[in-house]
Amino acid sequence: MASRSQAIFHLLRFQTCAWKTVLKMVKIWVPIAITAALAGCSMTFPMSPLLVPGSKEDLVGEVPARPLVSMLDAEDWPRAKAALSTALDSHGNDSLVGWDNPDSGNKGSFAPVGKAYPSDAKICRVFLAKVDRKGDEQSLQGTACADQQGEWTIAEAKPQNKT
Repeated sequence: MASRSQAIFHLLRFQTCAWKTVLKMVKIWVPIAITAALAGCSMTFPMSPLLVPGSKEDLVGEVPARPLVSMLDAEDWPRAKAALSTALDSHGNDSLVGWDNPDSGNKGSFAPVGKAYPSDAKICRVFLAKVDRKGDEQSLQGTACADQQGEWTIAEAKPQNKT
């Protein structure tokens, strides 16, 4: 009988030691896991380098493509955007549409290229743009897409390859 009671005693002692080890591991790893999970929630990314200085584009969620942003002043983009919308409109005459800002001296134009095509529930169209910043003229090629309300946003724009 002594051996049976000793076996039960050793079994209970082993279970107690095992639970103590598990509790120690939980006390160590749970705070580490929670800290790691919450650390991802505190990361931020600055949006200001992507926006035109003084622009209100971040409030409406529309940011023109980076090359165009660096060329235009805060007051230039609304004028350029109106010209872009007119140039790419499928009911238009597919001609060059210009814009200018007498205050900044900047001006430019947009010309549609090819026909509009569907992409991700939007209508997209390739365009060519010229931007003249006080005599420094640059050419861009890009793609803009219109949402269901007909609002055009630039999906991509890059300097045009000159051939």
